[in-house]
Amino acid sequence: MKTKLKPVVFTYGPNDYHRDNKLQQNLLIKALQYTTDINELKKAAGLKTAAEVYRTLDKIAIRKEFHEALAIHDLSLYKIVGGIKEICELSRFDSARLRGYQILLKALGLSDYREETPSSEGWEDLVLKKVAKELESGSEKKEAVEAYYQVVEPEVPESAKERIKEEQEVGKSLYE
Repeated sequence: MKTKLKPVVFTYGPNDYHRDNKLQQNLLIKALQYTTDINELKKAAGLKTAAEVYRTLDKIAIRKEFHEALAIHDLSLYKIVGGIKEICELSRFDSARLRGYQILLKALGLSDYREETPSSEGWEDLVLKKVAKELESGSEKKEAVEAYYQVVEPEVPESAKERIKEEQEVGKSLYE
C-alpha cells in the first residue's frame, strides 16, 4: 500500500513554488463557495496558472489534515499550555518536553509575540486615543471621555492639615 507524499511548504526560498501562501488559500476557500471553475478560481485568488490553484488546494488539504491529526491525538491549546505549566512546576527541568511544546506552538503559528504598539506609551493613553478617534464626531462626547480620565482630588480638612504639619515637625526634630 503506497501513500502519496504531500508537498513540503517552505516559508522562505528563492522561488514561490513551495512558499506559504495563506492569503491565496483563504481567498480560494471563499471563492469555492461560489464557483468551482478553475479560471474563475485563478482570477479570484490572483494565481497565474491552474497548477498553482491545485497546489494551493493541496496546501489547504494539508492544513486541514494537520488540525484533524492534532484533534485525534488530543492535542489542543489547553493540553499544550497545561504541559508547559507542568514543566514549569517540576523540580527537575525537562528541556526535551518543553522543546516539543515549542515546536507544536510554532506549527500552530503561535511561536512569537509581537506588541503592536510602542511600549513608551501607557495603556491608559492608548485607550484614551482609541476612544477619542471613535468619538471624533461629537465634541461633547470627547469632553465627557476626557473628564472620565481626570483625577479629582478631594479637599483635605483643616484638622488633617494641622496633624500633618505636627507630624512633619516631629519628624524633623528626630533628625536634628
